[in-house]
Parts: sequence; structure tokens; C-alpha cells
Amino acid sequence: MTHRKPLVVIGLLGSTLDRGQGAKRWEVWRPTVALCQQQDLLVSRFELLHTRRYADLAAQVRDDIRQVSPETEVRLHLDPTDDPWDFESVYAHLHDFARASAFDPDAEEYLVHITTGTHVAQICLFLLTESRHIPARLVQTSPPARTRGIKPGHYQIIDLDLSKYDRIASRFATHALDERTLLTSGIETRNAAFEALVTQLDRVATRSDAPLLLLGPTGAGKSRMARRVYDLKQVRRLVRGPFVEINCATIRGDAAMSALFGHVKGAFTGALRDRPGLLRSANGGVLFLDEIAELGLDEQAMLLRALEEKRFLPLGGDREMSSDFQLIAGTNRDLSQAVRDGRFREDLLARINLWTFRLPGLAERREDIAPNLAYELEQYRQRSGTVVTFSTEARRLFLAFAEGPEARWPANFRDLSAVTTRLATLAPGGRITVEQVTAEIAALRSLWREDPATSGRTDGLIDHALSPETAASLDRFDRAQLEDVLAVCRTSPSLSAAGRILFDRSRQRRQSVNDADRLRKYLARFGLDWQAVRRRQD
Repeated sequence: MTHRKPLVVIGLLGSTLDRGQGAKRWEVWRPTVALCQQQDLLVSRFELLHTRRYADLAAQVRDDIRQVSPETEVRLHLDPTDDPWDFESVYAHLHDFARASAFDPDAEEYLVHITTGTHVAQICLFLLTESRHIPARLVQTSPPARTRGIKPGHYQIIDLDLSKYDRIASRFATHALDERTLLTSGIETRNAAFEALVTQLDRVATRSDAPLLLLGPTGAGKSRMARRVYDLKQVRRLVRGPFVEINCATIRGDAAMSALFGHVKGAFTGALRDRPGLLRSANGGVLFLDEIAELGLDEQAMLLRALEEKRFLPLGGDREMSSDFQLIAGTNRDLSQAVRDGRFREDLLARINLWTFRLPGLAERREDIAPNLAYELEQYRQRSGTVVTFSTEARRLFLAFAEGPEARWPANFRDLSAVTTRLATLAPGGRITVEQVTAEIAALRSLWREDPATSGRTDGLIDHALSPETAASLDRFDRAQLEDVLAVCRTSPSLSAAGRILFDRSRQRRQSVNDADRLRKYLARFGLDWQAVRRRQD
């Protein structure tokens, strides 16, 4: 090997391989010395790193190199690493060495010797070289067939140009894609918006442990997505604890405090023993709070402290507990509106909405109905052990309805799962027929037409006026009232005229009336104003 530039080698002292006693040391293959004995490798300078413990050995190796290669200047560098197996410490010190070195690739050629040192140190040197923190190539030495004697053995230069290895790059991309499909449960998505959401969620989930907020209507898959985020983090070895889930709408008062934060024995009637609570159970893992908007204000305050300080008090306790978990929160409500209504803490919302993802409902992902239909049939097979398929015509008929504007899918993927289960269960001989699909479509039309949650909407005024999240968050009482208000607004020439109709009785009991202002404030509760209502009507 010829060199037009001076050759500089950077290496670690081998506390075992470079050792030798007395004159017999020349009968033992020592890689650092042997590298300087190569006939076709003229080393101009050797930068040798060693720990304080092996300073005497380093000095001996330096002197021996001078004997076999007088042209080689050996510079000794003290490595302050205390534990050679501590990856963080080793990397930090080698990184500091690389940054402090005045590399000049135009004037010198560099090799990094990775035969000596611990495996941790060798990996760190590899990473620093591959990332070009050290502008060098790698060199590996090996002993001669007969290890005794003064033969220097062999060396090999290792090429680190990974761009040449298309198979490696392709394999890495395939693994990354396989892991990302965890977020879609392996279901193909043809919806560009959802594809973009999954891509961003993949990046955030693997790079951040900050809270995630999943928005979307009931049945959009928030619970499933939270679980898939946990699975992805587990595959990447980013969590060590469990996945813990609770629907906050199912707990109230002391039961909510106890379920989340635990309690001590005697905290309330029936508290016969200590209870750890879900926050402690999720330590090191992921806590999914579905329907977080249903938590009471007291629970919200304690949750905020647990997120910020990793500490909280169990119900009835006087000793703080600790837990380090990642929070994923889910809701179908408009949390900003809940803050304005005094039902949700503004500081908690600020803490949990750093990463917010809105999952679209099934009606917004109609192109994904076909792959999700195949997924539901596979789930049915796993549950029942029975393979069920559509006839070609039955599948065509079902998808024509399911993907069309007539299909409302108010419960989203829960609706699709229920439909698939009914069709599969009743399929004669495991084959879903046209007759079955026709009957199911008729039943869905009737169900959705008579569903109290979706009927009586005055030609869908609420759906046109509000965002899907806000519309889905309305109680039945608020929905009925708002529908009537919007219907009056639709037929009134002005805000004041609509106000006079809506407040016809109560205005007679007031000394001072401002119907327009009352109506304006009512609409503002839902993020609406008169101009927006009229525009959406038109």
C-alpha cells in the first residue's frame, strides 16, 4: 500500500493484547506494535489512547514502536474513562478527543485501528468514523498463522462507504416500513391525509416521550392507535413498563381518584387495603386516558402535577408516590370549548396538546373501507376459526354502498366491525351472498334513519355548521337546542330578527332587551357567528 500523504493512525492501547514481559514480548503478536511493522504501511504518526492505569504499558509500547519503525512518531493521550464498558462515558470521551483533534485530510491520511480496546470502545470508534467526526478509514489487524516469532501478521482496510451497499439500505427501509405498519395494525391505507398522520406519528412516537393527544369521533380508533403507539415503542425498546388504559367516562369522584392515583387503607368506606392506582402501574410504560375530558377538575389538577413532577398523593395518603410514564390522552370533545366552559383546565390542555393528532372518522376515509373490511374478516377468522369470504358480486354491492355518500357510519369503525360480524356469522357455507348484503344494507338504512343520535338534524344543519369533533361532543339536549336555533337563523333575514323569534317569551319579562346580543353570545359558545352560519347555509 503506497501513500502520497503522511499516514496517521488513531488507536486504543490493548491492555491484554499489547501486553508483553521482558525479551519474550517480541515472541508474542501485539497488534499495536505489529501495525507499525507492516512492510507496505508506513505510519508517520500514531495517536495512542490509554487509561491512567496502563500508563506504563503505553510507554513500553511507544518505545517498542520506535525500535521497529523509527520513522513513526508516537503520541500518547490519556483517556479519562473510568468504566470502559460504560457506552455513554466511552463515547463522550472519544467524541471529545475527535473534536479536539486538528484533522487535516488535505495534508494527511487517517486510519482508525479497531482491533484493540473493549467492544464498546470499538463500536464508538466505528460510529465516530462512519459519521465523519473522524475523517478516516478503519484498519483491522490479525495475527499470523503462527503466533510466536516476530512476524507482524496481516492488516485490512475497511471501506465505510455505505452508499455502495444497496442491499443494506433496502433492508433497513423494509424494517422501518414493517415497524411503521404497527400504527395501522398492518392495514393498508389509501387515504393521503391518514398516511401523512401516521408518518408524523411514527416520528413523534419514536423520538419523544411527551404527552400525545388523540382527537376524533367515537369509534375512529383512538384506543387502537394508542395501543399501536405502545407496540411501536416496545419494538424500538423505548419503554420497559406496561400499557395501561382506562376510559375516564366510567369513573367519577373518589372512584376516579382511587383508580388513577391509588388510595391508602381507610381512605373512604370500603377501602379495606392499599391500592397502587393506574399511574403507578404505568411506571416506565404508557398510560392511555380515553375520554380525558370527562375527568373532574380535581383529578385534572393532580394529573397535571403528576405529568410535570412525576409525583402525586394517593387518596387519603400523606406520602407522595412517584411514576414516570408517557401519557396518551383521547377525546371526542372540543377541549378548547371545554376550557371556555370551565370544564377543563387550561394549564392541563397546554401540557397535553404538544403533539395533537386528529383521527378521521370512517366516512372521511371511505377509500380505506375495502382494506379494513378484509382486516375485520381476518379478525373474525381468528376469533371463530372460520374462514368467511364475499362472493364477487356481494363484495361489489357492499362496497358500492359502504363507500358511497349514503353510508353515514356514525359509529365509524365500530359500525364496520359490527356489520362484518353479522355478515360473517350468517354466511351460508362461509360465503357472504348478495341476498345477505341486500338485507344488511336495508337494515343499515333503517337504523341510521331512525337513530336518535343522527335523526332530526333539520337537513344536517349541525353537520354543516360545526366541525366533526364539536358536533360529536354535543349532548343530546344541546344538539336539539342548537338545531332549532340554526333552523330559525336559516329562515330569518337578520340576527335581530332571529333573536326576536327565539327569545319571544323571555324578552317580555326583561326591562332591557338585546336579542341580537343574546343570540350572538349563544352562537359563540359553539365557535359560530351570524356570518358563518349564513355562509354555511348558502
